Amino acid sequence: MSRSSEQSPQGGFRARLHTIIFEADTPAGKAFDVALLWAIVFSIAAVMLESVSSIRVRYASALQVAEWFFTIIFALEYVLRLIAVRRPLDYARSFFGLVDLLAILPSFLSVIFPGAQTLLVVRVLRLLRVFRVLKLGHLLGQAEVLLTALRASRGKIIVFLGFVLTVDVVMGAIMYMVEGEQHGFDSIPRSMYWAIVTMTTVGFGDITPKTVPGQFIASVLMIMGYGILAVPTGIVSVELAAATKQRPDTQACPGCGAQGHDLDARYCKTCGTALDWTSAKTAG
Repeated sequence: MSRSSEQSPQGGFRARLHTIIFEADTPAGKAFDVALLWAIVFSIAAVMLESVSSIRVRYASALQVAEWFFTIIFALEYVLRLIAVRRPLDYARSFFGLVDLLAILPSFLSVIFPGAQTLLVVRVLRLLRVFRVLKLGHLLGQAEVLLTALRASRGKIIVFLGFVLTVDVVMGAIMYMVEGEQHGFDSIPRSMYWAIVTMTTVGFGDITPKTVPGQFIASVLMIMGYGILAVPTGIVSVELAAATKQRPDTQACPGCGAQGHDLDARYCKTCGTALDWTSAKTAG
C-alpha cells in the first residue's frame, strides 16, 4: 500500500472531525455545538451553585462529581480539536485555544490549590461560539473588525498609557509633597493611586486633599481626566473606520482553527494553510 493511500483515511477522518467540531453548517456540526453550549451552561451553573454555602454543604459531593464530569468532557473535546487541525500548536496558541485550555486547568489545579475551581467560570467565554450556532456569523465578523481595530491601535494606546502613567507619577509626587502624611498621602505610591482614581473620574473618596493647593491640583487633574478619556476613543474610532471597509469570513482554518479571513482568501492569514481540506491535504 502506498504512503499516500495510508494517509488518506486519516486525512478523511480529520476532515470530517474538523467539519463537526469547527463548523456549524451541517446537522452533525450544529448538534455538536448545541450540546457543547448546554454543557458549558450547566458547568458554569454548577460552579456558581458551589459558591452558595447552604447549597455547597448539602450537595457538595454531587457538585464535585458534576465538576469533574464536565472537566473530562471538555478535556476530551480539547484533544479532539487538536487532532482535527493540521497545526495543533497554532490552534493551542489562538484565543479560543487558550480559552479551551483554561476551561479545564482550574479543576486540576484545585487538587494542589483548593478553591482554584472557582476560576472555571472562565468557561463563559466559550459561549462566544453561540454566534456560529445561531447563524449570527455577521456579528462574529463585526467582532473580528473590532479586534482588528484594537490591534492596529495597540502602539498608539501604549504610548498614550505611558503618558498617563507619567502624569500620575508626577502628580502623585506633588500631592505627597503638598498634602503630606497627615492628610492620608503617606507615600508616593498611595498618592499615585489617588491620582489614578481622580484622573479616571472614579473618585472613591477614601483619600481627599484637605489644603487649598491640594484641592486646586485635584480640580486640574479631574478636568484633565475628561479630556484624556476621549483620546483612546478617538484612536480606536479611526482604526475601526478603516477596519470596517474589510468584510471578514467566519470559515475556520483547518490548520489552526483561526477565523476572520477575507471573503476571497485562499490561505489562512495566521498559519498559511489552504482554506479547504482538499487543498490542505495536497499542500501537506
